[in-house]
Amino acid sequence: MAARFERLLVPVDGSSGDQRSLEIVSSLVQKESVHITIVHVIEVGQSMPLDAELPTEIEKGEAILQRAEQLALQRPGSRSDLVLAELLQARNAGAAIVDEAVERNADAIVMAIRNHNRHGKITLGETVNYVLKNASCEVIAVRLPPGAVRGMGVSPQ
Repeated sequence: MAARFERLLVPVDGSSGDQRSLEIVSSLVQKESVHITIVHVIEVGQSMPLDAELPTEIEKGEAILQRAEQLALQRPGSRSDLVLAELLQARNAGAAIVDEAVERNADAIVMAIRNHNRHGKITLGETVNYVLKNASCEVIAVRLPPGAVRGMGVSPQ
């Protein structure tokens, strides 16, 4: 029996992974009325207040969200009243994604991931590890091939 999703959360970072994540969403929901929340997280350093004005990062984040929203609305049967784009500022992207999923009562988080080489070891990165360990809903992850283009924003890994 196929899972029925009513609310999906899709973290985006401006990379080719955004399009892939939204393609996965399209294949999961087909023509059903599903609420899709697209989030971009700006990580704010500890040395700054959490609500710090970051005009360059905010401008980039809004452009990333606008592009992702356009991609989401290209899906057959999609409706603009079911697609929400959210720009978040947080200390930790993984925690922000998990918290937003809880707040939105998401059935699943759909995210693209890529391997990183840290100190000679292959890792998925802190954000992905946090989401996989702490999400209270399903996490649907698609690993991008090596060389996938990274975006300008904070990546959901």
